Amino acid sequence: MAGCVVLVTADRRSGELAGALTRRGAVVRHAPALTIVPHQEDEQLVADTRALLADPPEVLVVTTGIGLRGWIEAADAVGLADELVQTLGSARIIARGPKARGAIQAAGLQADWVAESETSAEILELLLDEGVAGTTIAVQHHGAGADGLDLELAAAGAQVRSLVVYRWGPPPDPQKVEQSVRAAAAGELDAVVFTSAPGAAAWLEAAERVGVLDEVVAECVAGRLAAAAVGPVTARPLQDRGIDPLVPERGRLGALVRTLVHHFEEAASTAVVTRAGALQVRRTVALLDGHVLPVSPTGLAVLRELADASGGVVSREQLLRVLPGDSSDPHTAEVAVARVREVAGRDLIQTVVRRGYRLALA
Repeated sequence: MAGCVVLVTADRRSGELAGALTRRGAVVRHAPALTIVPHQEDEQLVADTRALLADPPEVLVVTTGIGLRGWIEAADAVGLADELVQTLGSARIIARGPKARGAIQAAGLQADWVAESETSAEILELLLDEGVAGTTIAVQHHGAGADGLDLELAAAGAQVRSLVVYRWGPPPDPQKVEQSVRAAAAGELDAVVFTSAPGAAAWLEAAERVGVLDEVVAECVAGRLAAAAVGPVTARPLQDRGIDPLVPERGRLGALVRTLVHHFEEAASTAVVTRAGALQVRRTVALLDGHVLPVSPTGLAVLRELADASGGVVSREQLLRVLPGDSSDPHTAEVAVARVREVAGRDLIQTVVRRGYRLALA
């Protein structure tokens, strides 16, 4: 991913994600679309927890790992953690995905069933098929709510207890979010990464509010901007806007990074193949035969224009239009090409007499 510019929209674990991308050569920008606001001091959560301890549920639905951990931490702050874990251990525990199961195991509990699709719809289908009339079910909400799970279960006759452990708050820097959507629309990014459905929705809403949503969608549809979502739930707001994101088979940050790496490795296989090797031109660097070329922004502009032409002739006038500055002197284009040849070798760019330049294709 050398030279790929990747936007990370997550607040939680953003450092871990950015570090993994940076180690693979990416240039990372960070603009959290939302923040997670914990309910550790929420009186309502404590009251709901005490009520649950007094009348334990038969079934517990854990929707997120961070939510369960936050719930236990909040209970610990008021001296109820041990009693809560013991009480939950007597319930049938249903996990909405592998991350929720991991948090359940970390708490010393055991998940009885896991929704591999990581959706509330799969949980609802299971419980409705089994029948829930008269069953007491506790649902630990994630930041975006329970996706209608509470209402559907209650309509089927269940006694539902809802526990909201954390909620989504505004972005820490709204201006940075606006700058990020403008950058995406202007073609300054290679990829944008999402780790939650509310975060994806908030980032797209920011693009719509700024007036660049159509441009962002167009960049994605054209393949110039890769959108990546950690799982199918996170992907849904993107799909609703006409974007087909990259989604790993497993909802893990590591799998998300590997999916992005594989995507750009595939892009390498479609690079322009020249006599000097395969040429890729990314947002901030150019790679020739897998090696980063030490070219200036002017050199990048030259190579990008030639690569887009795929072996076709590019006139000096065309190069002048894409070079930084506003020079109209053909000699400026000649100097720019000469400097690229100094670092890339003379086999890469051919001069076509009286017409301009083209890549020397293999």
